[in-house]
Amino acid sequence: MPSPELFHKILGLILLLFPCYAQGKPEQFFPMPGFRAENGISQAYLPGSPSVTGNEMEDTVLQLKDRISKLEGVLRLQGKITISGQKIFATNGKTADFYATVKMCQEAGGCIASPRNADENAAILHFVKQFNRYAYLGIKESLIPGKFQFLYGADLSYTNWYSHEPSGKGEEECVEMYTDGTWNDKKCNQKRLVVCQF
Repeated sequence: MPSPELFHKILGLILLLFPCYAQGKPEQFFPMPGFRAENGISQAYLPGSPSVTGNEMEDTVLQLKDRISKLEGVLRLQGKITISGQKIFATNGKTADFYATVKMCQEAGGCIASPRNADENAAILHFVKQFNRYAYLGIKESLIPGKFQFLYGADLSYTNWYSHEPSGKGEEECVEMYTDGTWNDKKCNQKRLVVCQF
């Protein structure tokens, strides 16, 4: 059974991308179950309806998995998501400054894209090339000028700096990805492509 975290990530992804597809009348959607814990046991339920158990729950989970799989396929086909390992990267095609990007991704149930290896960097690069726009990454300068780390404070284990970068020395505390996949330190107030990870 999918975990509540997975369900919320997928729901966030749908909410981030849905406005891209809202044309005319919205289609009817299969009602997606939420999850709640009762006595330590998670049960699927539809808000306003009684809990479902047994075969009904298994059927609901299978239908949900099938719909998610189809949605992932459609979004991949349309170039709206890329997948690297267990991460899904997505964009809504909009631009925003660094802090608005962080907020937009959090509101969608994810976080700003933060590559931890070359494959994840390539997954983000797909969107940077597709939209021909630089994108902010979830990396910022630490209190030590010239030393960068992930937003939550962890050290970087992978980097892809452009030649002679970072060069801001305390003046440029955010990191953007160029259209060749390399990184540059930059001020946080520029408009860059929104790329989130889930």
